[in-house]
Amino acid sequence: MQRYSGFGLFKHSLSHHENWQRMWRNPTPKPVYDVIIVGGGGHGLATAYYLAKEFGVKNVAVVEKGWLGGGNTARNTTIVRSNYLWDEAAQLYEHAMKLWEGLSQDLNYNVMFSQRGVYNLCHTLQDMRDSARRVNANRLNGVDGELLDAKQVAEEIPFLDCSKNTRYPIMGSTVQRRGGVARHDAVAWGYARAADALGVDLLQNTEVLGFRKQDGAVIGVETNRGFIGAKRVGVVTAGNSGHMAKQAGFRLPLESHPLQALVSEPIKPIIHSVIMSNAVHGYISQSDKGDLVIGAGIDGYNGYGQRGSYGTIEHTLQAIVEMFPILSRVRMNRQWGGIVDTTPDACPIISKTPVKNLFFNCGWGTGGFKATPGSGHVFAASLARGEMHPLAKPFSIDRFHTGALIDEHGAAAVAH
Repeated sequence: MQRYSGFGLFKHSLSHHENWQRMWRNPTPKPVYDVIIVGGGGHGLATAYYLAKEFGVKNVAVVEKGWLGGGNTARNTTIVRSNYLWDEAAQLYEHAMKLWEGLSQDLNYNVMFSQRGVYNLCHTLQDMRDSARRVNANRLNGVDGELLDAKQVAEEIPFLDCSKNTRYPIMGSTVQRRGGVARHDAVAWGYARAADALGVDLLQNTEVLGFRKQDGAVIGVETNRGFIGAKRVGVVTAGNSGHMAKQAGFRLPLESHPLQALVSEPIKPIIHSVIMSNAVHGYISQSDKGDLVIGAGIDGYNGYGQRGSYGTIEHTLQAIVEMFPILSRVRMNRQWGGIVDTTPDACPIISKTPVKNLFFNCGWGTGGFKATPGSGHVFAASLARGEMHPLAKPFSIDRFHTGALIDEHGAAAVAH
């Protein structure tokens, strides 16, 4: 990382950025690559980085129709956790968690990963039973988890309304203390810079218009900048994966939904962790700037509009005020929506496809950000070897034919 003296910083502050070192190149596409990654979000950039760093595949291009990290990576609430119920999901997300814990050092870029803890509130006896089951399952998979009673919750989250007069009294909570948040833009920028340094071409403003096939195998992509050849193609286009599959000539069991979030005006630090409630249906954390970061579940309708509905906003804020009455007069600064691809079992697809040498990584629903390092690493291994990584095999497209689904809805809460 380039370092500046005090005088150097002053000099560059007067330059209006003209003389600042670029974080990555702006290359011209080569005629052919060993691997093309379609999608320049966190997962795509991570895949390219690990291909070059861990598996020695450096003739790689990331093809992005807009700018790097400008899709769902920039439109999420940055929660990181691995406390999923079923073995297959827990092992995949825990793989990601372990990479998160050393990511800033690995990339030499501060991704602001903060392990401040993630709480899932319990409001009924059934919630407590389900949560005990999940904590026990987590521990069997080597994932940290604790089950707290109501008194412990009140002590650890002081501004949470733990009185018995609420509509949904709090009986307890799970907590994963290694969970937390990270800076979403920094994750994309860190992976992009590190991948570029290893020789990966990052092709922005390059839209994939179709796939060229020969004898049933993909041989490259048609783009608005012309044809680019490839020995293998990996598609990581969150929110747009169904459309990409259609261009390749097959269908995926995906639905695309808007997912909304809100950010408040900055206030003094009062929330020092991530608090989620499935029954009340909202979750909240506080950024380092003091903003409250708020979200809930997806809008019920299918669509590609990055706005969402007023009804979901109202429902989400009702939930937050239910849990934290002290926040009732805090103003919201902005609201946005991202587009998420959801599968029938609330788990991703990391798989070969009916087209030889074409691989898809999609269907993360609202859980994509937390999986970024693990997803990229597992997908990179699969693309490098031409065979799916052991952690990816349960997430094959074939499971929707065989019935070997990974029904993670029960552990997903409102943030999948």
